Amino acid sequence: MIAALLTGLLCIPWAQAETLRIATLNAELTRDGPGLLLRDIEQGRDPQVAALIQVVTAVAPDILLLQGVDYDLELRALDALRQQISKAGQDYPYVFARRPNTGWQTGHDQDGDGRLAEPEDAQGFGRFAGEGGMAILSRFALDAEAAQDFSTLLWRDLPGATLPRKNSQPFPSAQVQAALRLASVAQWVVPVRHPRGRLHLLTFHASAPVFDGPEDRNGLRNRDQLRFWQLYLDGAFGPAPARRYVLAGVTNQDPLDGEGRKAGIRDLLDDPRLIDPRPVRAGPAPDIPGHQTDPRLDTVAWPGPEPGHLRVSYILPSRDWQIAASGIYWPAEDTPEGTAAATASRHRMVWVDLQMRD
Repeated sequence: MIAALLTGLLCIPWAQAETLRIATLNAELTRDGPGLLLRDIEQGRDPQVAALIQVVTAVAPDILLLQGVDYDLELRALDALRQQISKAGQDYPYVFARRPNTGWQTGHDQDGDGRLAEPEDAQGFGRFAGEGGMAILSRFALDAEAAQDFSTLLWRDLPGATLPRKNSQPFPSAQVQAALRLASVAQWVVPVRHPRGRLHLLTFHASAPVFDGPEDRNGLRNRDQLRFWQLYLDGAFGPAPARRYVLAGVTNQDPLDGEGRKAGIRDLLDDPRLIDPRPVRAGPAPDIPGHQTDPRLDTVAWPGPEPGHLRVSYILPSRDWQIAASGIYWPAEDTPEGTAAATASRHRMVWVDLQMRD
């Protein structure tokens, strides 16, 4: 029996035992009003929630970054979700979430349509405060006291910001621009107390670069939201971690396909401080006419040819990490696993396995 035990231990890949798996997913776990997500999770009958739990347990990340999750002040919905995932076998004792900009009304006509208090007039699109926020679930302790929240940074205060203009005038007005924050959802830097050393999660959810007019308000904002992270690493907002950090979230931007200003995402992917693991799905991807990005890299399946399949979710570790593996959880659609992934969200979970070099 002892010999068998030793044989089994020798078969364990020790490098894998020291691997940290980080995953991100735009879960689209939003409801029509506050409190409804908590209700659906607690009732235990919601097919989307059940499918999300199935995806999480299949990928089994050590740290999971979620976008598109309704926020409440006491984090009751997030805690209920964490408990349901734990019952399925994946334990996350630590969570982090702060109030997002979504649904936070500015008191101004942000989109210039002559109407006030619409979802478009909030700091980030939202029918109620906290709709579609962000959250972190982790096996390792999160240092909430040391976390940095850049969600209140005004867009105009970003160095080199390009604000929308119409007929050579600020759009919709200088007064409106003076109140608008850069982040449409949130921008966080959260330290993690890993047994082998401290690391930092840099996470965000950028605007969709569409749904506007020729002033290109959303396209410009998306580009500057991505540019923020390079400025942050430059030290423009105070000391930034020099090593062991991971930038992860939703850029809402494909480097080649779809709408939007491509400079923001291309510059981020080309930043020499970051690694793009280029995770791909395990199986074949559809052949999409006119598609320039390798379709195996796509992370979302929006309906129709526009916007269609795009690469919009990313995990970009700092250069000092060793990439052990990466992937996109996109099982074949004619399988139970594929049905669960599609039911959970139009987006797919992106994951990266990291190893510390020392």
